[in-house]
Amino acid sequence: MVRRAAMEGEPLGDEALLGLEARYGHFTAMQVAGRRVRGLELHFDRLEQAGKELFGAGPGREVVLATIRAALGDAQDASVRVHEVEVAGRPRVIATTAPPHPPLPGPLRVTPVVYQRYLAHIKQASGFQQPHILRTVNRAGFDEALLTTEDGLISEGAITNLGGFASSRLIWPDAPKLHGITMRLLERMEVPQERRPLRVPDLADFDLVFLCNSWGVMPVGEVDGTKLRLDAGLAERVLAYYEGVPGDPVD
Repeated sequence: MVRRAAMEGEPLGDEALLGLEARYGHFTAMQVAGRRVRGLELHFDRLEQAGKELFGAGPGREVVLATIRAALGDAQDASVRVHEVEVAGRPRVIATTAPPHPPLPGPLRVTPVVYQRYLAHIKQASGFQQPHILRTVNRAGFDEALLTTEDGLISEGAITNLGGFASSRLIWPDAPKLHGITMRLLERMEVPQERRPLRVPDLADFDLVFLCNSWGVMPVGEVDGTKLRLDAGLAERVLAYYEGVPGDPVD
């Protein structure tokens, strides 16, 4: 347990100490619009399952909702993160808010990076590797990274899931990855779907490749310097489906 800390010669208060200590745990990220969240039940499920795996029990729906409401205050729209992290030897629920985050303007430029996350199915708190990867590819002029194995098998983006359409089928990578909330919502589309091993060269045969996370659905136009097909009709269809998913109230 952290007892005292200082920054650049000045002591830090208790709230800063809490932030330094709360490093082990998991979180979920969501966009609140009009006090509603798409896939709110899926966020509860994510927190419950990860909580059981890391702490032996999930945080509980009512605690999560109360914490979201307290963090929002009177705000109608916000980016919200709900963390369950260990503080003073026990798990605590902490919610943070930031301005709403729109989808990245596209088509996106992405590049592969060899990296596989430990316990990829858990959205882990206090990460270093993914933010570092994202900063590195951003400096090189790319919008996102595709995380791959040494032999090029795609798993996910640094902060996104990858999907795409080929021969009228919605394809997802068959590899260890976070089962993202937006991905789960898109899996409910009434189109043929499958998971299969994907490598970067395979994406050239797709009619549409997209990335998705809580920000939305974002078409990809280029991977590692290679232009990809972008079927505008398919992109509009996927986006319309996602935007048509009703939000669940947090109040």
